[in-house]
Amino acid sequence: MKKKVIVGLSGGVDSSVSAKLLLDEGYDVEGLFMRNWDSNINNDFLGNSFNGNICPQEQDYNDAIQVAEKLNIKIHRVDFIKEYWDKVFEYFLEEYKKGRTPNPDILCNKFIKFDLFLKHAIEQLGADFIAMGHYAGVIYNEKNKEFELLKAVDDNKDQSYFLSELNQFQLSKTLFPLYKYTKPEVRKIASNYGLSVANKKDSTGICFIGERNFTKFLQNYIPNIPGDIIDIETNTKLGSHIGVMYYTIGQRKGLNLGGYKEPYYVAKKDIEKKILYVSCQSETKYLYSNGCLVSNFNWIIKPNSYFLDDEFTCSAKFRYRQEDVDVKVLKMDSKNLKIVFTKPLRAITEGQQAVLYLNNICIGGGIIDSVF
Repeated sequence: MKKKVIVGLSGGVDSSVSAKLLLDEGYDVEGLFMRNWDSNINNDFLGNSFNGNICPQEQDYNDAIQVAEKLNIKIHRVDFIKEYWDKVFEYFLEEYKKGRTPNPDILCNKFIKFDLFLKHAIEQLGADFIAMGHYAGVIYNEKNKEFELLKAVDDNKDQSYFLSELNQFQLSKTLFPLYKYTKPEVRKIASNYGLSVANKKDSTGICFIGERNFTKFLQNYIPNIPGDIIDIETNTKLGSHIGVMYYTIGQRKGLNLGGYKEPYYVAKKDIEKKILYVSCQSETKYLYSNGCLVSNFNWIIKPNSYFLDDEFTCSAKFRYRQEDVDVKVLKMDSKNLKIVFTKPLRAITEGQQAVLYLNNICIGGGIIDSVF
């Protein structure tokens, strides 16, 4: 019997081509469209510029239906609106209230796409596997008896960073058809097969929420707490802000500090005193750090299987699209790490994800608790 694969059909080109490639490989393919956000239910009004006849999510669903019809596959639909709020968005808000900068895409993959979606596909739709349009790969290491999460062949599109919280079971049940493809190749496949989404713009913004004026969007959920903007070098007040939590380290735009010869950058945040410290030097020492402490590290593979002692060297990413950097890792215990950089790095931010790699294998990831 053919193995049954449920594809996360989002209405975009990547998931659509993933479904087409799996059909070509002989799988029994069906699509499943997720709706995880409702602007009316979730009070999403400030910062939401939508004023059309059909909301973007419904347009995505219509596009997914068109693709399913073209591929002659079934398409299902499921809502995880409450679950997304409980498991992803509440954590997202709590982190911002603390002045930290979380990554909702990683949480969404961990709790929604590769947990609730996976369970629904297996238990309700009889799936053997699920598939997503991520640019990443998964293989089984026969020697170590473990599944490995691999970087995509297209370094420019690699999305393994966002998958660093996955576990062995999730990887064992997941296919990534786009592992060896570049984005132009994916669009060409879609065009050659006449898929309506071949030239559709990639989705951007917050995972499943979309593009928003971010500061205004947060004001839907976190009240304004005004305070002073202070030059960290001179201790001079330059202006006022509406809330320290709305800004991130290294941010330049949106500070409303006009009339100065040089642009200012966010250098430090003091939540308790409501002070936003800035510097007019993009390469100032205040934006650089030598290392960080990481908590709740998710080991995708067993460290011992890969000869990773309590101290080891590897490469790391601290935000998506950042070039890999060499680091030294000290295991404080099974879940907490101290990561030392081989050279000072700019704008490493508390709340974001530190992801470690051995060559093209993603070891796992954890939350940056503090930088030093």
